[in-house]
Amino acid sequence: MRARSVSKTLGFESFMWLFMRLSGLAMYVFALTGLIIALFMGARTQMDMGTLLRWTFFPIGTHVTSSDILVLEQWINPFWSIIQYLVIAFATLHGTNGLRVVLEDYMDKGWSVYLLRGLLFVVWLFMLLVAFNLIQTSGAI
Repeated sequence: MRARSVSKTLGFESFMWLFMRLSGLAMYVFALTGLIIALFMGARTQMDMGTLLRWTFFPIGTHVTSSDILVLEQWINPFWSIIQYLVIAFATLHGTNGLRVVLEDYMDKGWSVYLLRGLLFVVWLFMLLVAFNLIQTSGAI
């Protein structure tokens, strides 16, 4: 295995390096936002820890229907749906880019790299569509 060479130009690798740092930070921000807002909305007395963690990392309205919450309308609104879409978009792209980096470390440069990138793009798109379908059919909107 050889070390990656670092280029001084702003290319694809530089952009994806920066994206990995920012997307990781964004996922922390979304998780903390979900947790803090849930606690302000009454989760500390109306949810158990499992429900709170499910809500924090994937805020779907059905995650709170099994809790002791009396008013569900405050939990099921477009704001939380937008947060869900953003969390899924950042998480799937972050994960597939990490997989791309690991796999490209073990590949020779050439046409196989472009084939791998195309395949990972198709996998990422499939995961994104499945996740968006889950959000749409969960009744959270």
